[in-house]
Amino acid sequence: MKKIITTGILLLLAAVTATAQNGIVVFQTDFGTKDGAVSAMKGVATSVDASLKLYDLTHDIPAYNIWEAAYRLNQTVPYWPAGTVFVSVVDPGVGTERRSVVVKTKTGHFIVTPDNGTLTLLAASLGIDSIREIDEVTNRRKNSGASYTFHGRDVYAYTAARLASHAISYTQIGNLVAAPVYTLAYQKASLANGKLKGNISILDIQYGNLWTNIDQANWKKFNQIPHTKNELHVQIYHLQKQVYTGTMPFENTFGGVNVGMPLAYLNSLMNIAVALNQGSFANKYHIQAGNDWNISISWVK
Repeated sequence: MKKIITTGILLLLAAVTATAQNGIVVFQTDFGTKDGAVSAMKGVATSVDASLKLYDLTHDIPAYNIWEAAYRLNQTVPYWPAGTVFVSVVDPGVGTERRSVVVKTKTGHFIVTPDNGTLTLLAASLGIDSIREIDEVTNRRKNSGASYTFHGRDVYAYTAARLASHAISYTQIGNLVAAPVYTLAYQKASLANGKLKGNISILDIQYGNLWTNIDQANWKKFNQIPHTKNELHVQIYHLQKQVYTGTMPFENTFGGVNVGMPLAYLNSLMNIAVALNQGSFANKYHIQAGNDWNISISWVK
């Protein structure tokens, strides 16, 4: 019996350790790196605890683009160990009444961010365990109260560093928030009436490919619909207005079509994507990405 109890305690401790802060902070912003803003945030974190491990997710989010911040978090967070603390600052409403929060996901990751839609996709994919609103009376860099426009440095980096270093516990962030996180509306992946529908979530910006949120599971179901040839009818909409219609094959590799020709394929996230072989589909057809860009796919009859 003693051995069973001891084993149970060890398993419990292991579970707790797996979701405890691990001394890692990962930063994401729309600041760019042409000035000292990112360095200032890291300086604040280092001043809290010089032993912290500080990394960058990206600082090249387009200015004010909350949707892309949400996408990049969702793309990246699952690959980091539980207990990692992320700081995401894409904050066009800085200084207003939007909430500043720390979210703990069901996978044990922590996200420090304004609650302005940045958590939209993580809430759907990883799930939210709990939300705490940052108490800026206790969790704000000393003597920074007169500054209203750099919460990334004065509140988020400071709070994240204290949390990651165990200077404070998660419960000391502030009060629990009962309301769900604020989310942006978007077309979720679906298959109905022989049509795949989804959102053009992001551009593979280097090459101009369109990455959708239509996953492999939906694609496999769609592929079971009887069809006589490997030819897809693709329609693209922005704000519900059609901006592209055309046909293309589904291929496993870009080399399945001639240079300059379109194709659909499964990208590295195992989601449907659309591209031109050695060309930019986005540039050629003036297509962008975001929560208001949608795609519809059906078999050519």
